[in-house]
Amino acid sequence: MGLLDFFRGPGLDRGVEEYRSTPGALLLDVRTLPEFREGHVPGALNLPLQELDRIARVVPEKSTPLFLYCRSGARSGQAAEILEGMGYSKVKNIGGIISYKGKVVR
Repeated sequence: MGLLDFFRGPGLDRGVEEYRSTPGALLLDVRTLPEFREGHVPGALNLPLQELDRIARVVPEKSTPLFLYCRSGARSGQAAEILEGMGYSKVKNIGGIISYKGKVVR
């Protein structure tokens, strides 16, 4: 692992593994609907960053483990901060789909 890999973190693949092994967890893709339709991680729900105000309808229980991703990890980082500010207690930004090596659904 190079220095840049260290700063990028473990990557989406590891985050998806953690999501899959966490009971009751949800995987949220915070990209736009057109981006989501181009390809997303299997099992992901689309809730664009601009629409996070709808989160209570999608995830009413604020202790639900949420794993967030976007294209590069920037928007999912913003979304994590917003959700934590809304009282969601188990929020994790797992990065961007551009680093994902797993299967995508179109």
